[in-house]
Amino acid sequence: LADAMQAPLGQPVVVETVSGASGTIATGRVVHARPDGYTIGIGQWSSHVASPAIYPLDYDVVRDLQPISLLAASPLWMIGKEALPPKTMPELIAWMKAKPDPTTFANVGTGSAAHLCGLYFSQKTGVRLQYVPYRGAGPAMQDLIGGQIDLSCLEASSGLAYVQAGKFKAYAVMSEQRWPKSPDTPTMIESGIPGAVVNFWHGLWTTAGTPKDTVDKLDAAVVSALANPALRQRLDTIGQVIFPRDQQSPAALAAYQKAEIEKWWPLIKAAGIKAE
Repeated sequence: LADAMQAPLGQPVVVETVSGASGTIATGRVVHARPDGYTIGIGQWSSHVASPAIYPLDYDVVRDLQPISLLAASPLWMIGKEALPPKTMPELIAWMKAKPDPTTFANVGTGSAAHLCGLYFSQKTGVRLQYVPYRGAGPAMQDLIGGQIDLSCLEASSGLAYVQAGKFKAYAVMSEQRWPKSPDTPTMIESGIPGAVVNFWHGLWTTAGTPKDTVDKLDAAVVSALANPALRQRLDTIGQVIFPRDQQSPAALAAYQKAEIEKWWPLIKAAGIKAE
């Protein structure tokens, strides 16, 4: 995205990776920058929805940031080790309910999308899960391949090759429509679980108080970049679905984030999830 934004902006876009605390440190850098549009941040479901409900922050993730644009998204999906007997989501739920012991579930971080996906799934179906902590999606997928863990809920684009190779099973995608990269995998909604939508979506923000004409210029650069055929092909290759043109705006990102916060914060707080 940065490469494709350089031409419409007429200047380089330098990417700096700032890690730690599920994206909240990087987001804080944007919050506390000068409101001139020269510091922008890419964020997603974890950094701009879940983490602000879990971590003690010195900023408000809505009030102290200026949305620029929605970018692209990849759904999460429920995946299981190849040796699991069930072939479909309804069969999986029935099998889990019949088991005397909880089903092991890879969790890649407190309050992560995987964690919230598991909580939502168990809440809506009544199944029991035993959460097993992992340091990231990579180690969790390796243990799924090795058969050491039963289930997880991870970003679909990262596990597509393994599903296609038969290394583990995909039971359902957590999106409103089927994922174009795996059209034979049903949605969780089709499988009888309403509201089970967890999209790992991405957006672009800058500092609150940035002048409107500057925000509009940044948004126009994003729109131009997302229309670039080379970028569209690259995002499609890694399984990202670009949001429609009418959602590539500050207002659309603000509305989307607000709806996600209203959906997930009550669940996070009811579960008592806090950063440790």
